[in-house]
Amino acid sequence: MKIAIDAMGGDHAPKEPVLGALQALKHITSEIVLIGDETKIKEVLKDQTYDQSRISIVHTTEVIENEDKPVKAIKAKKDSSMVVGFKLLKEKQIDAFLSAGNTGALLAGGLLKVGRIKGIDRPALCSVYPTSKGISVLIDAGANSDCKPRNLYEFGVMGSIYANKVLGIENPRVGLANIGVEEGKGSSLVVEAYPLLKDSELNFIGNAEVRDVPDGVCDVIVCDGFTGNVILKVSEGVAKSFSGMLKAEIMKSKLMSVASLLLKPAFGALKKTMDYAEYGGAPFLGVDGLLVKAHGSSNAKAFMNAIKYAQKCIDEDIVMSIKAEVAKNISADVESVSQQEGE
Repeated sequence: MKIAIDAMGGDHAPKEPVLGALQALKHITSEIVLIGDETKIKEVLKDQTYDQSRISIVHTTEVIENEDKPVKAIKAKKDSSMVVGFKLLKEKQIDAFLSAGNTGALLAGGLLKVGRIKGIDRPALCSVYPTSKGISVLIDAGANSDCKPRNLYEFGVMGSIYANKVLGIENPRVGLANIGVEEGKGSSLVVEAYPLLKDSELNFIGNAEVRDVPDGVCDVIVCDGFTGNVILKVSEGVAKSFSGMLKAEIMKSKLMSVASLLLKPAFGALKKTMDYAEYGGAPFLGVDGLLVKAHGSSNAKAFMNAIKYAQKCIDEDIVMSIKAEVAKNISADVESVSQQEGE
């Protein structure tokens, strides 16, 4: 098995992707392929100790930058680390491809170069979401701003498979992100998606009011990509703001500063739970290959954990599991779902 890393993608490339890959070797069984400028990659590797038999380099001469227009860049920069990664994934020369590069280019390339699983209308980003009760997944986390009811149904299916196979959640509870729990509440998209999820074989619990999501009201949070991305960014912002306010209050008195030392382990555990670096990346579910998006500012630790999750996806054959579920359920429902949408 091989996991390929876009060594030129991310704010701290190639150093952090390469160091993260080396750290991941201790936790995975796959070999790692580093895609990018060979000279720059070897410069990072030269002072490191690692099993050279498990690391290989595919040299490329171009990089898709964050400011590049996604589709144009994919078509123009054929020898970029990202496009070469798509090619290797499409040709099944690698089992997974991970990048922290241009998000739009990664998503566009996944569709144009790798292709969708037959029966899936729109692939979606599936992000881990920490809650007070453990880990949930949020899907779509930003790939599709505009969706149809059928898409939310598909997201529920794929998110449920990921939660079960990769996170080990038995019979995941699927909730539809909404402004209230009552059936019939929300936008027309949510209202029309509700019966599709309700009548499916998913463990659908109904609408999940967004304020209850951090409390772990469900294991799979289903929403369109715009809503999902807002949920993620607001959650990150609130966590950062709360941390800053708490620190400011503690520093106001010596007594609280001393008391905070006793609570340091608890604060550390909470920080670790909320740290995106602990979870690494979000798989782009629905494409015909394992494609993982890592945070643009990922450090070595984040890359390591993203690679570990990619290994779990390979071990559980997440792509084949989705294909099987699509063949069993979604494909059979496409006609009836399309008819409902047209009514």
